[in-house]
Amino acid sequence: MGGLVIRGIRNFNVENRAEREISKMKPSPAPKHPSTNSLLQKQMGVNPEIEGEIARKDDKLLSFLKDVYVDSKDPVSSVQVKAAETPQEPEEFRLPKGQHFDMINIKSVPKGKISIVEALTLLNNHKLYPETWTAEKIAQEYLLEQKDVNSLLKYFVEFKIFPPEDKKTIQSK
Repeated sequence: MGGLVIRGIRNFNVENRAEREISKMKPSPAPKHPSTNSLLQKQMGVNPEIEGEIARKDDKLLSFLKDVYVDSKDPVSSVQVKAAETPQEPEEFRLPKGQHFDMINIKSVPKGKISIVEALTLLNNHKLYPETWTAEKIAQEYLLEQKDVNSLLKYFVEFKIFPPEDKKTIQSK
């Protein structure tokens, strides 16, 4: 029932409203900058026939415009061609290290990647036993690249929250 009422209101006096919109004044062009306005007036004074030339429609050019037909097709990109030519190799997976994955539903980890828990574990092992857990051994154990392991050991830090030193810490009661 509501659709009938809305449709009736929407279609009420449609022709008159459309005619009113069509007969409205069209928007005027944006005002020109004052510096260009003076240059235009100067050129119009030197060559008064320019104004008539600007307003005149050229029938020959209009007929050319009517004959123009544009048919465009997107070219096949080289990325799509390369993707179609080389079939994607299936990713190799490995089982996660450690017993802590029983709680989490991680069944496998792609080769060349580690989980956050494994990252924390290997960083802790490297910190506690640096002579045993070297970058080479970690790369071999977790199937990682050597440069990635070196970057991991150099730049990865755990997130630690330190209380501000200048403020007094709130004592629990």
